[in-house]
Amino acid sequence: MRVLTVVVALVAAFSLSACNTMQGLGKDVQSGGEALEKQAK
Repeated sequence: MRVLTVVVALVAAFSLSACNTMQGLGKDVQSGGEALEKQAK
């Protein structure tokens, strides 16, 4: 039972960190697009 609890906690932690990583990637892409847009003007 204890091992199952640890496994569930690890899966939850990895899932949350993956969401944060994708959110950060989205922000990086957005800021890159804004920089290109400024250069085009």
